Amino acid sequence: MARTIYVMSAEGNTGKSVVALGLVDLLTRSVQRVGVFRPVARSTQERDYVLDLLLEHDGVDVAYDEAVGATYEEVIADPEGALSRIVSRYHDVERRCDAVVVVGTDYTDVAGPTELAYNARIAANLGAPVVLVVNGANRSPDEMGHAAEVAHSEIAANHAQVVAVVANRCAPGYLPQIQQALSGPVPVWALPDSPLLYAPTLRQLMEAVGGTLAGGDEALLQREVLDVLVGAMSIEHLLDRLQDGAVVITPGDRADVLLGLLMAHQAEGFPSLAGIILNGGLAPAPSIERLVGGLGSRLPLITTNLGTFRSASAAAATRGRLTQDSQRKVDTALALFEQHVDGTALLAALEVERPSVVTPLMFEYQLLDRARNDRKHIVLPEGGDDRILRAASTLLQRHVADLTILGDEASIRARATELGLDLDEAQVIDPKNGETLERFAEAYTELRKHKGMTVERAREIVSSVSYFGTLMVQLGLADGMVSGAIHTTAHTIKPSFEIIKTAPGTNNVSSAFLMCLEDRVLVYADCAVIPDPTAEQLADIAISSAETAAQFGIEPRIAMLSYSTGESGTGADVEKVRAATALVRERRPDLSVEGPIQYDAAVDASVAKTKMPDSAVAGRATVFVFPDLNTGNNTYKAVQRSAGAVAIGPVLQGLRKPVNDLSRGALVQDIVNTVAITAIQAQAMAAAALDTPTSTDPEAAAR
Repeated sequence: MARTIYVMSAEGNTGKSVVALGLVDLLTRSVQRVGVFRPVARSTQERDYVLDLLLEHDGVDVAYDEAVGATYEEVIADPEGALSRIVSRYHDVERRCDAVVVVGTDYTDVAGPTELAYNARIAANLGAPVVLVVNGANRSPDEMGHAAEVAHSEIAANHAQVVAVVANRCAPGYLPQIQQALSGPVPVWALPDSPLLYAPTLRQLMEAVGGTLAGGDEALLQREVLDVLVGAMSIEHLLDRLQDGAVVITPGDRADVLLGLLMAHQAEGFPSLAGIILNGGLAPAPSIERLVGGLGSRLPLITTNLGTFRSASAAAATRGRLTQDSQRKVDTALALFEQHVDGTALLAALEVERPSVVTPLMFEYQLLDRARNDRKHIVLPEGGDDRILRAASTLLQRHVADLTILGDEASIRARATELGLDLDEAQVIDPKNGETLERFAEAYTELRKHKGMTVERAREIVSSVSYFGTLMVQLGLADGMVSGAIHTTAHTIKPSFEIIKTAPGTNNVSSAFLMCLEDRVLVYADCAVIPDPTAEQLADIAISSAETAAQFGIEPRIAMLSYSTGESGTGADVEKVRAATALVRERRPDLSVEGPIQYDAAVDASVAKTKMPDSAVAGRATVFVFPDLNTGNNTYKAVQRSAGAVAIGPVLQGLRKPVNDLSRGALVQDIVNTVAITAIQAQAMAAAALDTPTSTDPEAAAR
């Protein structure tokens, strides 16, 4: 039977969707199958955007129609009949899930005065504990406490139980006072207000004023609008009032304002606008249109037939929504929930038990959580790629790592602002300029002087982003590097072979993939680096892979794979694996290793019982070492595509400091995961260094 959580409020505009999204995200990292249910949909004319937001989460697999109980009209026409239908449809979802997040009604204009009581009746009939969301916007702590008390009484009167209270949209400076005012027998958390979550997109404003896109980049219509200004004054006065993310509404024949705003948007030191709305049905003169076109600005220009007053009124009345289309809003909402709500305590209040299995989403959450607990500094050399910038925004907002991005700072920050991303906390360095370049050139020259390196040649080499980023790691200016979104694997990892080199006791750099299956995580190696390893290299791969597994909470049980199991086969390939297994046992007698062994005997307990009944690894292997790159690469891709596994990697192993390579087809979430992995590797290496009696100065090591 699924554990159900009912997210309820006593009024509209409380930001329940932020709490519901946080709960869905928390639960998908805690149980295998999470469902979402909306007892009463907010509209029959269009899809419920809150429901769409939650159903789009990677951990939810419920169809939209299945997740709706009834409509507002059905509830008003026949409350008892609607309640019966809601309960029946809920149980259809609940039977397939381990946990279900139920999101209460939104208090639309068709709601009745007993809406809170009706929500409480639904919760009681579903047997669902209630998380009560209290609106803190424009309220004092005492007013919020009174509102919560009244809601508590009404909910209890209808036989439902509140198990936690979340005060949302609170004044940031009063969170402790608010928690005190709402304190009682159940846990209370307070979330600060974030104007970004309620900011409309430029597309929403365009629709509100009945406008059309007359120029600029259509993709930038998704940017959030943080302010609306009427540009009726002269441009010199208007410039002082601009701010990042603002939209300016001005008559279409005000060429002076239009050109001044476009120049300000492009000029360094001025705010980056979200767009310009040209109202009144007036178009710029043809000569002005040619001039605007020649500027090549991507800033959206919208035209509308509405006058200034109606345009401004329509824009001011437009309220933004938390939807899956805005990654920045989603990141902001999740960050607020993670930072201000104790997830462990909330799960305890809801009596949600942690399962023994580990799903891909659980594993991804563990990665982010572990990286967040001891933040490391990661360098991202490919600042010219939008995926890198989007991933960096997510990483910074969710406090996963500190970041340095390489590239031209003005261009990177301008592009980030255009995309509606917040990179204020990131350091941006141009590897082609500054004193750091000279310092790195001297360090690289010293490191490679035995190869005849000169400072002049070194300057050219270290200005390459991969060399520059690797030197940052080597010299202690960053804890790790992630690259490869637009560069080849060789471009990314060759500098690390020259500069960082292998860890003590390891002679080879290899790779591993973390294969997230439906209920567990396995390690596959080597699938990306060494084409035809020798027995000694296979032993290195096995030992490094065991250490990688342990770093990510996987108990290492190593299977040295071959086409033969035990003593049943002979041949050069089998003997290589047999020799490698012996070397692992000799070098690391503490590791559980078996080989040669076939994949089925390594992973299937029934096969293992027949082929290797006395093995501690057979049937239970977690680390799979392939005999060559051809086998490893094809196997990981076959499992990824055929079994629907999530393949995270390749994770480079064997280096003294972490450098990881991305696929050039990497998605934003792949980059986020790889940065988290790199940070966790850096944590482990830092811990190991503390256990070492002597340490080496980073710059001395480079020399």
